[in-house]
Amino acid sequence: MKRLLLGASSAILALAALPAAAQTASEPQATQSAAALDDVVVTAQRRAQNSQDVGIALSVIGGEELDEKGVNVVNDIENVVPNLEVDSQFGSGQPSFRIRGIGTREYSSNNSSTVGVYVDEVAHPYTITTQGAMFDIARMEVLRGPQGTLYGRNTTGGAVNIITNAPTADLRSGFTAEYGSYDRYKVEGYVSGQITEGLLGRLAAVTEQGGAWQYHRDTGERLGDRDKTAIRGRLTWDATPDVTVDLAATYAMDKSDGLGFRLRAPYTVNDGSITYPTDTAWRITGWQLSPEMAAVSGRALGSKPGRDNDGLDLAARIEADLGWATLNSVTAYQTFSRSEYNDWDGTRFNESDVYFYNDLDVLSQELRLSNEIGRLNWMVGAHYADESLDGGFYTQFRGANRELINTPYDQSVQAMGIFTHNSFAVTDRLNIIAGLRWEQEDRSLTTSGTRRLNVPVGPEVTYETDLSEVTGRFGVEYALADDAMLYASVARGVKSGGFTTYNGTSATPFKPEIVIAYETGFKSDLFDNTLRLNGSVFFYDYENQQIQGLEYDRESGRLGKITNVPKSEIYGGEIELSWMPIEGLTISQNFGYKEGEYTEYFAIDGAATDAANPVDGPWDVIITNDRSGEPLQFPKYNYGGSVAYDWGMAGFDWRAETNYMQRDAIYNAASSSVLPGYWLWNANFSMGPQDANWRVTLWGRNLFNTYYEETRNGFNGSARPTASPNQGRTVGLRLSMDF
Repeated sequence: MKRLLLGASSAILALAALPAAAQTASEPQATQSAAALDDVVVTAQRRAQNSQDVGIALSVIGGEELDEKGVNVVNDIENVVPNLEVDSQFGSGQPSFRIRGIGTREYSSNNSSTVGVYVDEVAHPYTITTQGAMFDIARMEVLRGPQGTLYGRNTTGGAVNIITNAPTADLRSGFTAEYGSYDRYKVEGYVSGQITEGLLGRLAAVTEQGGAWQYHRDTGERLGDRDKTAIRGRLTWDATPDVTVDLAATYAMDKSDGLGFRLRAPYTVNDGSITYPTDTAWRITGWQLSPEMAAVSGRALGSKPGRDNDGLDLAARIEADLGWATLNSVTAYQTFSRSEYNDWDGTRFNESDVYFYNDLDVLSQELRLSNEIGRLNWMVGAHYADESLDGGFYTQFRGANRELINTPYDQSVQAMGIFTHNSFAVTDRLNIIAGLRWEQEDRSLTTSGTRRLNVPVGPEVTYETDLSEVTGRFGVEYALADDAMLYASVARGVKSGGFTTYNGTSATPFKPEIVIAYETGFKSDLFDNTLRLNGSVFFYDYENQQIQGLEYDRESGRLGKITNVPKSEIYGGEIELSWMPIEGLTISQNFGYKEGEYTEYFAIDGAATDAANPVDGPWDVIITNDRSGEPLQFPKYNYGGSVAYDWGMAGFDWRAETNYMQRDAIYNAASSSVLPGYWLWNANFSMGPQDANWRVTLWGRNLFNTYYEETRNGFNGSARPTASPNQGRTVGLRLSMDF
């Protein structure tokens, strides 16, 4: 493996020396990572620990690394973390997270995620709210495997923790300005310091604009401009010697263009007036907002696909030393408005257009008590959330009339959980971890169903589903030496059930899914801490997996719906390496592998069922087939890493860095289709005076201009095969200054 890494490093360093490379950095990467890992709060003990002392698979990305690796939104972390994928379904602003293959694919906003996303300990239960600009970040932590005995919400896949920069005691300020391809620019700044004795403050803001890289095949109009602005204020108040209060408020708005779809095969519009050829260039797309869709969305005719979203997050965290225990309280309120128009047919003929509208409100409260008594670290907590999600969506699909269809709904959720997580040191080398959680949840959704605008509104129907589950974790950690440990655990996680809202006539609930996860791994720092090597293997026993499937309504026929697979399984592993063979040279590598299959699944055969019933219904005959043994739909492996070299010369600090990732293909057995895999390479080259406070960076993303797709789609059958392409090569310049 050493020979492989050395061989790869020589090729990668040659790439990093290209002119289009850059990054701001003041220390070798391994030094930065070690310093960042010392205070990562992601452990079962819920306290600051070196990540190497924690018996759980986790990855940490520092704030400076986010820029260096091109992480602009939370979705981009899939390029730096093994066994993680984040897909924006059908090019929309609704991301779907998968960790170790655990995750759903859907574009509606109303269902919870298998992966918990947290910002400064506050849960974002609906992933549509995670798409704002990433700014003023201290670090990001990704935990793999079921979580629930530490955090506010229960998840089956894992957790993504985003930790923002805290106020500082000394006065600091700074900014970063970036300009790149397609006239994209980003400006971020902050000021931090003491306001008065016992009160610290920090104010940070960012704006990101431009970058339109696609164009309309008929008009040449550009698509893809970003228009994001956000501001965050934080106050840290030492109310008493034993009580600290942290207040935070973040406002963000996103008026960015949407993603245009590309035709990957010839397409004849419904009236036969024109046949579009395959789009040979991936920057080609098309769109046109109809007068009917413009009226209901409040947009002007001629508007591009895009978003008009905004949200406000308020949080109050209190930590109090009670003497016998530490009390932590997290109170949060989140409001978010979604307004998003997408053109999924990629033409000007309104044959697969959709407009999403939602208003979201979430109020949550969490309390935790914890302490260390001798060899025992204990923690007990409680969490409550009250969620309201109103809205729906309009669609305009292929057909003679292309009528506008509306699916409105109102959803409410009340959830509460009681949890405990404890660590007991049996000996100086052996720890036992034990945690439990009881969770109760009630969900209800009220809808008048899917209807055409010229049809009278039908009666409202309320659907309900609930959850009452006990989950937990049991594990052992054994220190082989001061710098090496083994760990093993078994955990049970649960994800809420919910409702399929993109077909109002099939809003009957789907069941919660349950995962029993078995994991074992090791962590080690070798050769005087110049080599860090961590690895893990896992097996997941999956019950009632939630997937995109079919159901038939007797009157309406075939409907897309989220359904449950009774039994499936996933197994695999990860390995992560950081190596500093010589001073200034840092090599990082990661590899993830996973496989899965349905072990018990009789699914509806859509083609056979259609053939067995009258064309116009009723649909009384349902035909299924046995899909047991069919592989699950996710890439089997991904590989990534980086090589960086830091040196001083002529009074300047220099850094050359390249990072890369490879994602395997995704095979869909049901449709016998393949979403191809791909390689991505980025590079950075930066420099700054050793005695000054500024640094300039040249950077390049997707250096080899690789074409790759996030999703492939065939709406209303296979008549309109489209793909959502990703951006090609971009280059840019970044200037950073601190005062």
